[in-house]
Amino acid sequence: MPSEVSFSVPSPLGPRTVTVAYERTGAGEPLLLLHGIGHHRQAWDPVVHILAAEREVIAVDLPGFGESPALPDGLTHDLSTMNAALGGFCTALGLERPHVAGNSLGGLLALELGREKLVRSVTALSPAGFWTQPERRYAFGVLAAMRRAARGLPLPLVRRLSRSAAGRTLLTSTIYARPGRRSPEAVVAETLALAHAAGFAETLRAGVRVRFTDDVPGVPVTVAWGTRDRLLPRRQGVRAKQVVPRARLVRLPGCGHVPMNDDPALVARVLLDGSRPLVGSA
Repeated sequence: MPSEVSFSVPSPLGPRTVTVAYERTGAGEPLLLLHGIGHHRQAWDPVVHILAAEREVIAVDLPGFGESPALPDGLTHDLSTMNAALGGFCTALGLERPHVAGNSLGGLLALELGREKLVRSVTALSPAGFWTQPERRYAFGVLAAMRRAARGLPLPLVRRLSRSAAGRTLLTSTIYARPGRRSPEAVVAETLALAHAAGFAETLRAGVRVRFTDDVPGVPVTVAWGTRDRLLPRRQGVRAKQVVPRARLVRLPGCGHVPMNDDPALVARVLLDGSRPLVGSA
């Protein structure tokens, strides 16, 4: 069962209370894990036990996703609000400049936290925000179609499909290069998470205007991209390196958009290396 923490975030209508669900395990320097749009903290399950041997791992359900409620009235699911919410979360948990790793939307948020000097290091796996407009429209169209499918499929059918490798491929091959490796229970849970994500539509709308164009000076940055990413093509990693020239750019051979499940050992090593400043500050 996750823990919950509530804290205050400023808004144009005055302070608002935000509640976030999270899980915390392991020992060592703190490492905050941020998932992608429509996903939940369990996206990191394949690597958490490896990371926890060297880090205190805090896996978060972003506001409006997983078991975290949507942002209250007066707050919107845009980057500045999410920065404030994640900063408030870290303060509430006593995390002073943790390391942060994120995937997709979470990767973009991790880079934003790095740009604001709120974290010690950033590892971004296929981060959003380095797209051209056609690439963004394609990705958002795919995400919207995945959301419609998740909301339209009856739960008994999702459960039945998840029992076979072919069914898991049908449900998740857009984000996993090796969907057969995902457990049936995980596929059902993440399909439900996508269907019920209260923050999905507003986050997608806010993303129309998003591009990451600033360097992240003074913070070690690693950007890693799966060679089989079907949602955000790996050429976007080259653009990320151009924007953040001191970043370490890493290929994840055979991995898709959500690489933690495709190659847990490789991804865990990249995350651990990225949170070792002397290694991550190429």
